[in-house]
Amino acid sequence: MSYMLNGEWQTGSFEPSTEDGAFERADSQFRDWVSTDGSGPFPAEPDRYHLYVSLACPWAHRTLIIRRLKKLEQVIGVSVVHPYMGDEGWTFGECPGCTPDHVNGFHALYQAYALAEPSYSGIVTVPVLWDKKSRRIVNNESSEIIRMLNSAFDQWGDGGIDFYPEALRAEIDAVNDFVYDAVNNGVYKAGFSTEQAQYDTAVEALFAALDALEERLGSQRYLVDDRITEADWRLFTTLARFDSVYYSHFKCNLRRLVDYPNLWGYTRELYQAPGVAETLNLEHIKQHYYTSHPTLNPSGIVPKGPAIDFDEPRRRPGSD
Repeated sequence: MSYMLNGEWQTGSFEPSTEDGAFERADSQFRDWVSTDGSGPFPAEPDRYHLYVSLACPWAHRTLIIRRLKKLEQVIGVSVVHPYMGDEGWTFGECPGCTPDHVNGFHALYQAYALAEPSYSGIVTVPVLWDKKSRRIVNNESSEIIRMLNSAFDQWGDGGIDFYPEALRAEIDAVNDFVYDAVNNGVYKAGFSTEQAQYDTAVEALFAALDALEERLGSQRYLVDDRITEADWRLFTTLARFDSVYYSHFKCNLRRLVDYPNLWGYTRELYQAPGVAETLNLEHIKQHYYTSHPTLNPSGIVPKGPAIDFDEPRRRPGSD
């Protein structure tokens, strides 16, 4: 974890665990919104906003999926950091799939945080929604960024797709809360636990949640109603990384994703949605996790496997 204290970059590691050994995720601090009516400091405009992302990060991956599916590639630009996160945190460097910082020419992402808020103290994370006009961070909370991408730019993107329809919002929110706590964040609570009891609790909750989701998807095609919503994409980015990194690197190894017929078929179906495959980069994912956490993998060796075929035909209840 990389962090800043009073606007100054701190070298060394940031310990995300509490005194009892449990993982604790810090809250995002930039929480402004892009407005559709021109009110506020961040009105919706084409070519004004920019995403800073990592292809390895499941939270950033959400934003890339919604950006692609809403056809916003020409409306909102993207810069991709290097998968390795070292002493300077997320940096821009040369590697397949990486880009320079197209907007500010920064070497490291912490420079964007320092420019946006000189007194910023906290974690330097992706994704970041950046305003090129004011040179400020609009938001660094992925769940809120995808809501903005879903509706704020419909004038220039595909307004016919809505991943957060009003009639389903209460159920989507309830599913999101369950999935976030036990699955999205659950793999991190297991992986970064420093005490056995805290690890055991996190892993048991994680697999209880996966079991419940497996049962849910045995009787319906998607998490909410009969259509793909943001709840599906929020779960997908964790499932897509499960067997490659969370199963081994985070010790989430009671079962693999491929051992769940419904969840595995569901993951493949979402992956095969037009445009989604291009947003998933397993090389960045594996390189980041296995090289950026020396306390979990001191050797930094990146495993060759597992061999995963996301293009395998879908075969699960409710998929036809």
